[in-house]
Amino acid sequence: MLTAAPVDLDVAQRATLDIYAAEVERLNLRVNLVSRPASHADVVRHVRHCLALATQPLPDGAVVVDWGSGGGLPAVPLAVAFPKVQVVAVDAVGKKTEAVKLFARRLGLDNLEVWNGRAEAYDGPAPHYSVSRATAPLATLWGWHERVAEPLDLDAAAAPAGAWRPGLVCLKGGDLTAEAAELAEAFPETEAVARGLDEVLGPEWADKCLVHVSAQTRPHPSDPA
Repeated sequence: MLTAAPVDLDVAQRATLDIYAAEVERLNLRVNLVSRPASHADVVRHVRHCLALATQPLPDGAVVVDWGSGGGLPAVPLAVAFPKVQVVAVDAVGKKTEAVKLFARRLGLDNLEVWNGRAEAYDGPAPHYSVSRATAPLATLWGWHERVAEPLDLDAAAAPAGAWRPGLVCLKGGDLTAEAAELAEAFPETEAVARGLDEVLGPEWADKCLVHVSAQTRPHPSDPA
């Protein structure tokens, strides 16, 4: 069961994520959705990891694209956490996107879409936000995002306090020095801010971080201090 989630979820949302974890565990025996073998507790850990992306809110009506979604991580947890946000799960592997379609139907996630194909060719709903979980280097992820992204005026969107500034929010691990340098060289107009996941999920996540990449603009009132 999902406990100690890093964001506030109601009983129904927690139940939905527990069902999702059970479905991933079951289907993972046939389709490699997460590392094998994976117990229910292992999948719940993956879900909890993804919920770190929801520690700052997303505005209602925003479009979020998950690059390399695999079995729906983080697309499914985000669709559950933000029912008024449109989430698009993108993956080049047909078996994985079919699995996410199945999960969306069984969980009743009308706000979750699936797009099968390479990220470079994506032509689905234009994102305001992109997310990813250890899919590609920061510069590559930002390139995918920038090619298709639409601007979002947080004031016009009546964004909740502390909402993510539009851009890329991803989960990373290890030394990001080289990735950050590559991003800065390829896209000098961006700024990247990393936050240790131990602040959100506890000390066992000290080697992981949450990275937010956005276009350099003047500070917005919704930005965290």
